[in-house]
Amino acid sequence: MKKVLWLFVCSMLFVYFTNAQEKTKLPEAKVKDLQGNTVSTSTFQSDGKPVVISFWATWCKPCMEEMAAINELFAEWKEETGVRYIAVSIDDSRSSRRVAPLVKSKGWEFEVYLDDNQDFKRAMNVNNPPHTFLLDGNGQIVFEHNGYAPGDEKKLYQKIKEISKK
Repeated sequence: MKKVLWLFVCSMLFVYFTNAQEKTKLPEAKVKDLQGNTVSTSTFQSDGKPVVISFWATWCKPCMEEMAAINELFAEWKEETGVRYIAVSIDDSRSSRRVAPLVKSKGWEFEVYLDDNQDFKRAMNVNNPPHTFLLDGNGQIVFEHNGYAPGDEKKLYQKIKEISKK
């Protein structure tokens, strides 16, 4: 009986770790740019270069800290790796009006989209912002991170450099 249980546990661990390593494709959903135009997430690619998609909200203090840190480094990241950085606001329709003025006042240099109906958020299984995904040059999700602490942007950049060399 112990051997059967041991084999079962080992096989479940194997399945778990095998599936955890699988790359998944970005789901398709509709979001809006800051001018109100509808955009499909299928366009979130970058000619074989890495893409970062970060879910955030105006009411989320860690999100604001993360975006400020990344904005300071983004030009250098883009020049070195060609990375495309996409920030997706999950503010609802009542608070999404604050997104464009906030982006302008912060001087963010990266792309910002609105997911005010939260379809993309649900498709990506995002519960709490900030939630960041890294896609490789083939559009496959290869890394994700939830939350923010100072220095997380450096870890993200290390991952970006790793996949941009492949």
